Amino acid sequence: VNAATVALARRAQDFIRWPDAAEGAALQQRFFDMAGFPLVVGAVDGTHVRIQAPHVHEEAYVNRHGYHSVNVQVVVDASSRIRNVVARWPGSTHDSRIFTESTLAVKLASGDYDGLLLGDSGYSCQPWLMTPFLSPSSAAEVAYNTAHTTTRSIVERTIGQLKRRFHCFHAGLRMAPERCWDIIVACWALHNLAKRCPCRTPVAAIPAEVPVEPVGANRAESNEARDFIVDHFFG
Repeated sequence: VNAATVALARRAQDFIRWPDAAEGAALQQRFFDMAGFPLVVGAVDGTHVRIQAPHVHEEAYVNRHGYHSVNVQVVVDASSRIRNVVARWPGSTHDSRIFTESTLAVKLASGDYDGLLLGDSGYSCQPWLMTPFLSPSSAAEVAYNTAHTTTRSIVERTIGQLKRRFHCFHAGLRMAPERCWDIIVACWALHNLAKRCPCRTPVAAIPAEVPVEPVGANRAESNEARDFIVDHFFG
């Protein structure tokens, strides 16, 4: 089992990959059909996977809920498929830092990847990452926030599916963080494989994680890209 997990994690790029241009265009249309939000190719969020207390840097793995975890970045498309996963950060690390230091953020910022991501208020608004208005001041901004929430909710639902599907996440992973990283990535890859052959997943309530606003988050309330979307699609 250990060897299979490691092998699957090492081949995760075969199952978890960013959409090409044609896929991206199709995803933008599917996301737009949800609530009228344009140009979206994915929704990003962080989720905590409980682990046992590690022997090294134990305090770094204690998250804001008070237990040890790995904070996992997940990007989901309109079909609940995983398009990006980062599973190597201790639980005390904020979602916004994980995203900012990811290869995905670099590629979006450089223009190597097209389209927009949707993130909650825990992320900083960027030209390629749309966040909600903290204090909407017009009907158009309220409409934007409503569409944003409706569209982005797919990432929360998908995380719930993942945690229901793999029982190893219920009680936590009792091994070193490095081993946990492989298990998490392998399970995320298996989720995408399961999407090719759909099967029923037991329904259980998975509480949503409340975003914590980092210092400087949403500092760009006048973000030009977001204002353009508000004016042209929700005004």
